[in-house]
Formats: sequence, structure tokens, C-alpha cells
Amino acid sequence: MIRAPGDGMDTLGNRLGRLVVVVLAVLGALVVGWTVFVRVPRDVADLLGVLFALALAVVAARAAARIAGRWFAAYDVAEVAVAGPISRDGTTDGLTGGVVTPPADAVVEQVERADDDPNVEGLLVKLNTPGGEIVPSDDIRLAVERFDGPVVAYATDRCASGGYWIATSCDRLFAREGSLVGSIGVIGSTVNAKALAEELGVSYERFAAGKYKDAGQPLKELDEDDRDYLQGLVDDYYDDFVERVAEGRDLDPATVRETEAKVFLGREARDRGLVDEIGTARDAEDALAGELDHEVTVEAFRPSPGLLHRIRGGSSALARAAGTGVAAALAGDEDADLRLR
Repeated sequence: MIRAPGDGMDTLGNRLGRLVVVVLAVLGALVVGWTVFVRVPRDVADLLGVLFALALAVVAARAAARIAGRWFAAYDVAEVAVAGPISRDGTTDGLTGGVVTPPADAVVEQVERADDDPNVEGLLVKLNTPGGEIVPSDDIRLAVERFDGPVVAYATDRCASGGYWIATSCDRLFAREGSLVGSIGVIGSTVNAKALAEELGVSYERFAAGKYKDAGQPLKELDEDDRDYLQGLVDDYYDDFVERVAEGRDLDPATVRETEAKVFLGREARDRGLVDEIGTARDAEDALAGELDHEVTVEAFRPSPGLLHRIRGGSSALARAAGTGVAAALAGDEDADLRLR
């Protein structure tokens, strides 16, 4: 991932600059800490004062290291990863609270942070996702599209559906021979539990304003009008997807539709114009170096969800384990589930 340094890389001057900033911050913190916690409160034990001073120095050193890292950056390219199913809330491990898939908004934040970083000249987008929710996928695509500089993406295992939607905003797309690329389609689904409800003695009473307000309700039998309405939503999203791919990849819309939402291995995806080149992350870095006309050093920009997101992820997993999935199937959402898949 790290390449040989060039202009703006991790030079000796940059390293010395970072060291000077940290040393000055530590010395300043020690002076302030010694004065505040040792010399002034004469009735407080010197040992306790020294400990406070050392603690302040550690905090100052960490803060200074972050600042120095920006002032004397050792990178000029940011890498942002889109991994796992794309959703607004992301997913976490229910037991540990560890991150499984970051929220789409967190990925957008990292792209924007890279764009605001004066040291970042180019963006590398790592894609390994089966797709996911439509609007969160588009939020990431728009953030990548707004990035001020060259953008190169590379697919690892999968670059499908919502992931491919994001890839259309990149200047170039690389994939491995074994990568699965494509799935240019939209799926909508709803659970129909009317027969089960009748067996359980549960009936559906409709109180709604608007003919299609309860279209897709699990306890209501779908009629032809409901099916046409919901299929129309899916078709509209699909038309937008085809148009986006055709524009981003410079393809004829008919050619995009001919893929019929299939996924293709890397070489066939390239032959169909869905991918620019077969290559690895290193090849994608070389492409960025060519765009920037110098060797590059890559820094991974990764989101880290806050405590509330971890707690929410763990609570949701426990709730699902307790059977809320069955309850949701009986109660139902008002709208069909629409995803880029």
C-alpha cells in the first residue's frame, strides 16, 4: 500500500517537523503542568503533582502528534473503503459491538474529510460490497463525485449493485480476474403473511387515506393495482440505474440493460466495458500516480462509529435474537423494501 516517497512524501524534513512539534508540545505541557500542579499548590504532595504533569504531557503529545501529522503529512492519497452491505445505520457485531459494516454516512464523512485535507491530492476507493440501500449508496456516490481530484477505484471480491453505482462516479475502475462485477438491477420485496394471519385468527382492518398507502402491507393480499404500483417504483429506480451506468461508463443504455442484472467475472466485465482494467490495488495506485505525475503514498481513511452506534448495534442484534423478526413480519412496514442488488 505504501509507495516510494516523492514530492510531498514522508521526507526527512517532514519527519523532523513532526518530531519538533511533538517535543515542543511535551515540553510546554511539562512546564505548565509543573507550574500548575507542583509549584503553585504547595500543600499538595509533589508526587501527585508530578503525576498530573506527566498526564498532561501525554495528552499534549497525542494532540500534537495529530496536528503534526497534518502539518507534515506523510501521504498525498486517501483510501476510503466501501465494504459489506451498504445501509444508513451500518451493522455491528451484536456481542462485541465491533464494526462489521460502517454506516454510509460515516463513509461519506471520510470522503469529505479527505477532500478537505490539504495534503490529499487523489482518492482511492476500495470496493468490496454486494450493494444495499439505494439512497445511502447514492450518498456515497455523490461524495466521491464531488471529490476535487482524480479518483480511482478497485474491486476486490465484489463490486455489485450499489457498489457498482458508486463506481460509476470514479475516473477509472480496476477489478481482479476473480472479482464479481455488475448486478445492475433493483429488487423490491414484501412479505405476504395473510394466510398465516388467518390461521392465527388475525385479521387486517384498513384505516388509510390514499389508495396505495397500504400497498405491500404483509397482512393485506396484493391486488393487481398494488403490484403495478410497486413494480413501477422498481422500474423507475432501474431506469435511473441504467442511465447512471450508461453516463458514467460511456455505454449505450441498451448495452447496460442487456446485462440483465447479472454479475460478471473481471475479464468479461472488462470486455463489456463495465471495468477499465484488470489489476490490483497496486495497479490502481500506479494509475493515480500517473494522474498526479509523481509517486504516491496512501493513507487509509477509516470511519469509527461512536459509542451510541455500538450500543444500538448490540441491542438490535439481541432484539432480533429474541424474535422481533417474526413480529416485524406480522406487523409489517408500510412500504416494500427496495434495494440495489
